[in-house]
Amino acid sequence: MSDGTAGSIGTEKRRRTWKWRGGLSIQSKLLIMLLAVSLTSSAIVGIIGFVNGRDSLRDSAIDQLTTIRELRATAIENEFAAIQRGVMLDSRNASAVEGATAFVDAFAELQSAELAPEATATLESYYADSFVPALEERSGLEYEPSAFIPASPAGRYIQSLYTAGRDYDDYDAGLALADAGDDSAWTRANVEYGPYFTGLVDTLDYEDVLILDTDANVVFSAYKSVDLGVNVQAEPYANSTLTAAYEQVMRNGSLDEVATTDFERYLPSLNVPTAWVLSPIGTATNIIGVIAVQVPVDQINRVMTGGEQWEEQGLGDTGEVYLAAADQLMRSTSRLLAEDPERYEEVVVENGTAPGVAARILQVDGTVQLQPVDGEAVTEALKGRTGTAIAAEYTNAQSLVAYAPLEIDGLNWVIVAHMDQDEAFAPVSDFTRTLLLSLLGILLGVSLLSLLLAQVFTRPVHRLVGAVHRVAEGDLDVQVPQGSRDEFGDLGSAFNDMASSLRIKQELIDEQQVENEKLLLTLMPERVAERYKKGDEAISEAHENVSVVFAELIGFDDYARGLSPEQEIQHLNTLMRGFDEAAEKAGVEKVRTLRGGYLASSGLIVPRVDNVRRSVDFAKNLLGVVERFNAQNGASIGIRAGVDTGTVTSGLVARTSLAYDLWGDAVNLAYRVRSVTGEPGVYVSQTVYDRTREIFTFHEAGTVEAHGTTETVWKVA
Repeated sequence: MSDGTAGSIGTEKRRRTWKWRGGLSIQSKLLIMLLAVSLTSSAIVGIIGFVNGRDSLRDSAIDQLTTIRELRATAIENEFAAIQRGVMLDSRNASAVEGATAFVDAFAELQSAELAPEATATLESYYADSFVPALEERSGLEYEPSAFIPASPAGRYIQSLYTAGRDYDDYDAGLALADAGDDSAWTRANVEYGPYFTGLVDTLDYEDVLILDTDANVVFSAYKSVDLGVNVQAEPYANSTLTAAYEQVMRNGSLDEVATTDFERYLPSLNVPTAWVLSPIGTATNIIGVIAVQVPVDQINRVMTGGEQWEEQGLGDTGEVYLAAADQLMRSTSRLLAEDPERYEEVVVENGTAPGVAARILQVDGTVQLQPVDGEAVTEALKGRTGTAIAAEYTNAQSLVAYAPLEIDGLNWVIVAHMDQDEAFAPVSDFTRTLLLSLLGILLGVSLLSLLLAQVFTRPVHRLVGAVHRVAEGDLDVQVPQGSRDEFGDLGSAFNDMASSLRIKQELIDEQQVENEKLLLTLMPERVAERYKKGDEAISEAHENVSVVFAELIGFDDYARGLSPEQEIQHLNTLMRGFDEAAEKAGVEKVRTLRGGYLASSGLIVPRVDNVRRSVDFAKNLLGVVERFNAQNGASIGIRAGVDTGTVTSGLVARTSLAYDLWGDAVNLAYRVRSVTGEPGVYVSQTVYDRTREIFTFHEAGTVEAHGTTETVWKVA
């Protein structure tokens, strides 16, 4: 018995012994021990880390939202304080007092003014045809136009000149209108003092500035809108917050009095929610009226949205800060409405907003005094409490909220910052996932380490066996690491040398095969090459309606006599590359090239309806290639090209010396017509002439014998 046979039998016996042995192997016991120790320690560390990390991340998210709420609360409180302080200072300004006095006196003087019938008609038409229809469309309610016409002669007089006759929403025109040309005391006051008050609108971004006299008449409006000249204590303004604030500051009789109103739908602004800041205007001894500033809603929204930079300011994709009042309706714009109006309706309806309310919000493009926010956050804040919670919001049933009451004189408003719970606590989820993956990674690492230790001696053999199998499967890039300095290392080095040698030989074979493929495609078309590779020896194909171009260089031999062999080949290659480019450009297929000739066809490989025209174009382009060559090299080479069309046969010629060729009557005639005169040029058969004479210019060049008849040859001009 040979040693190899004995070794195989011994190995088989060892395998059977291992298979039959009961109990666990040392490798298994070591693996279990390491896993038990690592699992216990990892679980203890993981639980402690998870609890501490989760609580820290949750606290961080809450602190961040609380900080944003506090920053926005401070900003909006400062904004209102600045507006209130500004209005109070404006009410004491000498220019304001003088201007208000002038407007009050001028308005009183106009109380005896009589309005012409046509002016009255214009005023009535303005309300009936312009303002009231727009108000009804915006509000969805019906109004009587006559209710808005000022009751006083002075009010009607001023509106007939400054309000009627222009678009109701052309506020810029009203702001710029100073002189109506009537030379009344009010117009003179407007020319002199109007720029001061309109300047407040431009400079401080107020929505409007009103001056009211002590009888509650609006004696001035910066925009000169429909509230100019009305009495706010009369209908339809008698029950407005503007009227209540006016009565409050007049009742107290102090120049230091400032009243701020909540938002209310203001009719002259087409029922848009409007807030006011009012203060008496006059001197310490004489109050002549009240200045009322319309709070800029856009400025409030800019503060609450942070200039719509929610994500950059730490609110992520779903967070926002909004204002609410005692009616549990929003007092600022919604982020979701600003970013995605189409999705807004779907989301808020899904979270409890009435469909009609959501539709109305989309219609007016605003949430002020429309969007209900009656959740826990607003309810608690209205009770004067500050805090955080996980509660339902108008955009999500589970949101992290931070709420607080606001300290704004005259307003019972609260501020709420919220973010979807999933996004707010996303770091907690990420931390949990990372921790679990880390624990699994530790367990996997310990398992791999134990297996590595158990197999430390057999690993080199396993690597070699695996490498041999991969080589047998065709993977010649395999290499065995040579980490040890023993017999296993020597064996690995020898195997690597063998694999590298096989890989180099295979690369050489592959490269040669690629070159053979390229060479084969230069000799014949791809479909013929495929047939040839499959073993076809007699390959020929007949083709109908194929145009043939046979071109012959003239004078190249004389030109080449003064060149070295390398230069001759280089110049010849230059010409042939030019011919190949011309063929590709014209859609013509090269058949073969000779030292002094070029055979091409059109319609052979790719059928073409216009193959005759393409062939003539190609032949003419060959003349251009030769001319450029001559100009670049100082040569005087010429070219004669013959063109015919008809039936040809293509195929392989000779088995030992392989060549793809084209033959047939069309090839023969193209060859013959090229030399009818011996002069350079493009010569075509009668058939080609008949099919292209409308395209090219020809003149008769001679005749040749073809098919037993005399064939006229034509030269392309």
